Formats: sequence, C-alpha cells, structure tokens
Amino acid sequence: MILADENIHSFIITTLRDAGFKVISVREGASGIKDDEVIRMALQNNWLLLTQDKDFGEWVFAHHIENLTVLFLRYSSSDFKDIAQTLVHLLSKQVIDRPYFATITTKKIRIRKL
Repeated sequence: MILADENIHSFIITTLRDAGFKVISVREGASGIKDDEVIRMALQNNWLLLTQDKDFGEWVFAHHIENLTVLFLRYSSSDFKDIAQTLVHLLSKQVIDRPYFATITTKKIRIRKL
C-alpha cells in the first residue's frame, strides 16, 4: 500500500492505481494534515510514503524517524507522465528490503537503505 502525500499529482496516483497498486491519497482523505500525522499514518499501517516534500528527508535523516520508507520524487512539472512510469517500473520490478529512502527522477533512482 502507498500513502501519497497531498503534493502528489493526481495523474501519478491514477497511473499507480491503474497499474494495480493500492494508493491512499492524503489530498482525497485527509487534506491539510501535518507531516508528523502523515508519518504516523504511514508507520501505523506499514505503508510506503510517496512525496515531493524534502522535509521528509529531514524527518528520516535528521530526526531519525525509524521504519519509514519514503519514495521522494524530483521532477519538473512537465515530466509528470514520465515520473509516473518510472515509479511504476520501480515498484513493479524491484524488490527492496524496507525501510529505505528512494530519490526518484526520470533519469535516475537512488535508494538508500535505512
């Protein structure tokens, strides 16, 4: 299951759902909640956290939030279709032990085991 932060483009959420992934959207169900509440939701349910918010890197690396897997998307607004396909490819083809922090661009995927 994937928890999509409220900054995730609806096309990306739809693409993931169409590919068979279960996605819970913060924007659809809990718009306006704070980062710590998003983290709590992800941890309590063992969900992957999909975000474009750099603050989650700070939560993981500076505040040492444990057991949180973050998929951090970095792309220009015109590349939202390409990043959606890159994300589907990553989630479909790679089995990665959790937790990890992944930085995903249209050209590169960097995965840092936590």
